[in-house]
Amino acid sequence: MATFLYKLGRLSFRRRRYVVLLWVLLLGGIGYASSAAPAPPADSFSMPGTESQKAFDLLDQKFPAASAEGATARVVIRAPHGEKLTDPAPKADVRELVGELGKGPQVSSVADPYKANAVSKDGTTAYASVTYKVAGTEVSDAAHASLKKAAADARAKGFTVEMGGDAVETQQDMGGTAELIGIAISAVVLLVTFGSLVAAGMPLLTAIIGVGIGVSGIAALGSLLNLSSTTSTLASMIGLAVGIDYALFIVSRYRAELTEGREPEEAAGRATGTAGSAVVFAGLTVVVALSGLSIVNIPILTKMGLAAAATVAIAVTIALTMIPALLGFAGRWALRRKDRKKTADELGAEPAKPNFGTRWSRFVLRRPLTVLLVAVIGLGTVAVPATSLELGLPDEGSSAPDTTQRKAYDMLSESFGAGFNGPLMVTVDGKDVAGAAKTVGADLAKVHGVAAVTPAKVNKAGDTAILTVVPTTGPSDHRTEELVKSIRSDAGTWEADTSTEILVTGQTAVIIDFSQTLTDALVPYLLLVVGLAFLLLMLVFRSVLVPLKAALGFLLSVSAALGAVVAVFQWGWLADVMGVDQPGPIMSMMPIFMIGVVFGLAMDYEVFLVTRMREAYVHGERAPQAIVTGFRHGARVVTAAAIIMISVFSGFILENNSMIKMMGFGLAIAVLFDAFVVRMTIVPAVMALLGKSAWWLPRWLDRLLPNVDVEGEKLRKNLGDDVPAQDDERELEPVRG
Repeated sequence: MATFLYKLGRLSFRRRRYVVLLWVLLLGGIGYASSAAPAPPADSFSMPGTESQKAFDLLDQKFPAASAEGATARVVIRAPHGEKLTDPAPKADVRELVGELGKGPQVSSVADPYKANAVSKDGTTAYASVTYKVAGTEVSDAAHASLKKAAADARAKGFTVEMGGDAVETQQDMGGTAELIGIAISAVVLLVTFGSLVAAGMPLLTAIIGVGIGVSGIAALGSLLNLSSTTSTLASMIGLAVGIDYALFIVSRYRAELTEGREPEEAAGRATGTAGSAVVFAGLTVVVALSGLSIVNIPILTKMGLAAAATVAIAVTIALTMIPALLGFAGRWALRRKDRKKTADELGAEPAKPNFGTRWSRFVLRRPLTVLLVAVIGLGTVAVPATSLELGLPDEGSSAPDTTQRKAYDMLSESFGAGFNGPLMVTVDGKDVAGAAKTVGADLAKVHGVAAVTPAKVNKAGDTAILTVVPTTGPSDHRTEELVKSIRSDAGTWEADTSTEILVTGQTAVIIDFSQTLTDALVPYLLLVVGLAFLLLMLVFRSVLVPLKAALGFLLSVSAALGAVVAVFQWGWLADVMGVDQPGPIMSMMPIFMIGVVFGLAMDYEVFLVTRMREAYVHGERAPQAIVTGFRHGARVVTAAAIIMISVFSGFILENNSMIKMMGFGLAIAVLFDAFVVRMTIVPAVMALLGKSAWWLPRWLDRLLPNVDVEGEKLRKNLGDDVPAQDDERELEPVRG
């Protein structure tokens, strides 16, 4: 592989104008296609094979009008203090409000609260349900303005009016500010790392082009493949981070080759052949981890994973082709200003003072067991909150307290009961179900935890009925979950008595099924991702213990990251600092998605850092000295890469979307733990304890595995470099400072 990439790097260097032009034209073409494409759809959940989804599919078939995708708004009205909405004057005002709501653009119908039995028992609160002809994402600005005006007119008469539902306009997202923050911090880090505007600019430019192509492609195919805006946000988050990192490693290696006296074209070829090989395998681990989300069998998660994986693949391709092309324009300008006029001997001279990576690795080598224990105990402590992880899906009860959605949610809970915001839907399917539904409704009313059961609504064919069950507890209450399980447990008896099929769905039922689906998929997902990545890392490092160490280190970092997420978003620690308006359950898909992303990113640092060690070991250095060499060349760049990733992910903490905010924090803290605690601390400690055994591979397995030559041993031989013969009997000697 190294030889092929070496040739690709030199070709891109020589044909730099064509390569850059090709990528720019590709960006422009896909950008134009995305601008002409329809707006992306809203986020939607479906869970094939679950009871909730089966019930929804039944309703789509038997109650097509009731299950239409039109947006809804629930307008909650509360009478002025001391008055009741059932009094003549307030009643007239409410009906005037209902009439005004019905005149709004795109409105299909409005349910009069007095006819729909939507007035509280004490007469102080009511709600009007407004149904629109279009989906929530297609509700026009004029419709939003009309809804707000109707509410404002009622407030002017002394009523308290709040609104909830997907037709209500929400605060807009940042519109790219998160990406700009990450890019700005990345630019500073790159400038400090390289000391050259030219070298710092190349990773930024290629990453922006790669993300632009990836996100534009998602937008262009959004309506065709049902890819939501959240999909593109996550793809841009991951694509920007890895795009900068991959380019950073190749540019850094190019500068190192220049300091060894290579000509620019030769240096670009060697950088692409060696660092580029690491980029390919690092990218493959990320792609495997993200694509593996498909086995969960939740479409939205599959689409997010595949879209992000495609963006990573684009980032790898750009790093291998466009970076060498840009290096062709940069030449020696990629070096620091003070280094450009130095001779090869001056550039290659050993620095008078060892760099931080050298000093740190020597410190760890002197005390490997102590360092290992401190790091493991520290991460284990941070991971403790993860033991109380609670999963859920967001609803309006988790909105910020000052939003109209949250106020409407609280008003309904106060006046109609906590369970009113999370009713269950029970479907009864069979022949002539009217009588059966009545029997089932009577049995449901006797179940502990049920506050009310509405009369059955039967379809025109008379073969399906819907019963709405209002729990006594709220949708996120554990007792509501127990109620769903109890109803499903009793359904078998009712089905036998009535010769029908009974299904339970609704918000709480969806959350239960969603969480269970993710839980069932977690072990197969981990086995698939870790297994494939283990094989990839064995190919890279020609070792069994190094991939094993990498996987165990990942488990430590991701556990600690989940612990931090629980502490902030579930327990509310530092909630004000992080902008968490309402602590609550962790998004159901967050853990498995974070595991996929963090595993891929963790392997990035493992590949970049340990490949340098492997390269030094293959070229004749003893095991401990190879660790020092790896850190001398790689620690500064890995540190810069980690800081860049952390800054990119941290920018998304400012987003209004709760999932993006949580994902940004989780990924940022995971990179912090993995890069600085696991890869920069635990890895050298374990490698020091293992010594040359770290590179052990059974001879029979060595013969079976293809040699992909990531460390460039064959490349060096082909180029006529002197490569020392590897001595398997080298002793483990301590490295002295």
